[in-house]
Amino acid sequence: MNTYNASLYVISAPSGAGKTSLVKALIESMKDICVSVSHTTRPKRPGEIDAVHYYFVGKEEFESLIKAQAFLEYAQVFQQDYYGTTHAFVTERLSQGIDVMLEIDWQGAQQIKKILPQAITIFILPPSREALIERLEHRARDDENTIKIRMEQAKNEISHYQEFEYIVINDRFEDALADLKAIVHARRLRQNYQQKRYMALIEELLK
Repeated sequence: MNTYNASLYVISAPSGAGKTSLVKALIESMKDICVSVSHTTRPKRPGEIDAVHYYFVGKEEFESLIKAQAFLEYAQVFQQDYYGTTHAFVTERLSQGIDVMLEIDWQGAQQIKKILPQAITIFILPPSREALIERLEHRARDDENTIKIRMEQAKNEISHYQEFEYIVINDRFEDALADLKAIVHARRLRQNYQQKRYMALIEELLK
């Protein structure tokens, strides 16, 4: 049972599907919702801000947090850098009535569902294979070999689509964003959410 007056959304997608852009637009267009800030051991890139883009920590500190069972989910990417989402970040926002959007892969989604089965899972798909390849090729930082690797990873990611409750096709950006908003809005109209939000009104109407 969800004891929070807010929801945790787990969003996954193959690289190039436009997940990050959609989540950013959603956060900017709705109230009381935020994107989860993960911990990572990778170096900070130019323009990144600690505690805004990531919590940048050393490998030793990250592994001590693993031992302390501080993470809802975590992974070590390519046997190099760690990435993880802490219990503290998510539960603090949920207890404040703030919905949390968590961008992770299917493996992280599986970890989350084991701990928080009430989490809402959403999978973003590109409109076609050709569109996915084109989007990957337009990423200036990726060379041909990297694109090939990312396409293989994308096939693996997509094979897990059935593990998610909602599927959103990102063909026309505005339509995909509207679909995401509809999912969030529908969740906020649930009886338990509305009861907590409008208890004063309900009590007045029942006099």
